[in-house]
Amino acid sequence: MIGGNARIMNATRGFLRQTAWVAGVVLVAGCSAQVDRPVVPVPPVAVSTTIEAKPYVGSTSGALVAAANPLAVDAGIEVLAAGGSAVDAAIAVQAVLGLVEPQSSGLGGGAFLVHYDAATGDVVTYDGREIAPRGATPDMFLDANGRPLDYTTAIRSGRSVGVPGAVAMLEMAHREHGRLPWRQPWQRAATIASEGFAVSPRLHQIIGAALERGPLPPSASRYLTVDGVKPLPIGARLVNPAYAKTVSAIADEGAKTFYSGAIAKEIVAAVGEGAIPGSLNAEDLRSYRPNKLEPICGNYRVYLVCGMRPPSSGGVAVLSVLGTLENFDLAGMGATTQGWHHFIEAQRLAYADRDMYVADDRFEAVPLAGLIDKDYLRSRAALISADKVMARVEAGDPPGSTRRGKDATGAVTGTSHFVVVDRRGNVVSMTTTVESLFGSLRMAGGFFLNNQLTDFSFKPVDDRGVPIANAVAPGKKPRSSMTPTIVFRDGQFELAVGSPGGNNIIAYVSKSIIAMLDWNLSPQAAIDLPNMIARNNLVVERGRADPALLEGLTALGHDTSRSRGGEGSGLHAVRRLSDGRLVGAADPRREGKVGMIP
Repeated sequence: MIGGNARIMNATRGFLRQTAWVAGVVLVAGCSAQVDRPVVPVPPVAVSTTIEAKPYVGSTSGALVAAANPLAVDAGIEVLAAGGSAVDAAIAVQAVLGLVEPQSSGLGGGAFLVHYDAATGDVVTYDGREIAPRGATPDMFLDANGRPLDYTTAIRSGRSVGVPGAVAMLEMAHREHGRLPWRQPWQRAATIASEGFAVSPRLHQIIGAALERGPLPPSASRYLTVDGVKPLPIGARLVNPAYAKTVSAIADEGAKTFYSGAIAKEIVAAVGEGAIPGSLNAEDLRSYRPNKLEPICGNYRVYLVCGMRPPSSGGVAVLSVLGTLENFDLAGMGATTQGWHHFIEAQRLAYADRDMYVADDRFEAVPLAGLIDKDYLRSRAALISADKVMARVEAGDPPGSTRRGKDATGAVTGTSHFVVVDRRGNVVSMTTTVESLFGSLRMAGGFFLNNQLTDFSFKPVDDRGVPIANAVAPGKKPRSSMTPTIVFRDGQFELAVGSPGGNNIIAYVSKSIIAMLDWNLSPQAAIDLPNMIARNNLVVERGRADPALLEGLTALGHDTSRSRGGEGSGLHAVRRLSDGRLVGAADPRREGKVGMIP
């Protein structure tokens, strides 16, 4: 336990039924600290709500999965059709995604999962974030001259690999919400790995993008390329017997086999290879424990929005964006120049606060309550003008805060997101990642290992010598932007959404929520809108933006010249209509789809 100060709960039951609830640190009994670490008193987050969550009642139309690859969707639907729960289906989806979309997520990475129990009205979250090994040091991403390493060098080094958490997290969620035997949801992934699957256009393209950054490590080169030079061609059959063996072992023996034994030895060996090895060892793996946390929730107009608390910054940042925009008539503005202008400006304010204050709250005192305080966000909204862009945006001083150093965390994108609703109305919104393209590009057991530790600030202090909240420390989790979200209205499930995209995720998810709730768009139309990210400089998905809109934003002072490149979003969403029907949506920027069963 964290110095004996952590509150231990076996479940967070019924807290949404309260008119006010407290979200402190919650660990499941049996979870333990990985290393000795500073004890930071975490102030409770009191969020006043006007919504009383209720168990699901009324009709529902079947079950649904929306994810970034058709094979993964089919695996999830197969499990749901067999009577599986939303969590059972999530295991199947993740197991297949890690095989067919290995550039984004997998067994060697981490994940955050938000779960809604339709029978009780309870919402809980599961934290499977990677953790820095005992041997991590604050300066491990600095070179001999004290300068930050080149990002590609850092990503491909063994130092970038954190202890993977996705497998342990899924097992924890399954113990509480699974209906099928643990082994059943893994079977489809084992079969596909043994029989092979066709290389998709997107996988082919991203192998090429990885090659452009330099030669691949031997194991990745053998797996992904033709003679180490060209990416596997579209349609080539990719067989992975090592992955089949790994998932079969996990299915038969549980998560413990992943964190000890032969698989663990392969992980440690892969991390220790090369000119810049990492320190991750067998004890780091054996001692990993996932956490079960209360979500961070807040009101937005007539809705209750629930997401992940730290180490993810996604939940608090989205609530910051929404809480700022709640002071404006977004519905009246619509998806016009004024609507987008206010959204962009609210992002700038939220990102500035997020960058300064949010980190792993077991190590840093994060002012969560202050960051989403209604009065504080009203003061931030007062900075937004309808006539022009704010000249300069800086972090504010939310209640309970202590200013930190200027953040030096990069902006690498990756990750995958999916949503599941089962026949009983239970919901999973899960974001999962290995971080960059194929993570660290180091393989073990047929899967890629994450480069998640590059989500830390490369510098431990800023140029003034002030400590940076998201600095590296042993046992610490790097700040994440993953934002799996579930929204309620009148105590009933309304929608679930999330996306990949690094720290751009906050912008993608906020856009989709606003488009659905304020601009009255369908989930698909909301996802299809152009992405506009305003963390440091405004970046616009110009190919999807109306020229007249760009002209209007430019007239207000926005620099719309930076066009969005790279992987972009991978939004997946589901909304329940008033008659109980489910409407899903998959991001056309990736290769996913929506699957349903009656």
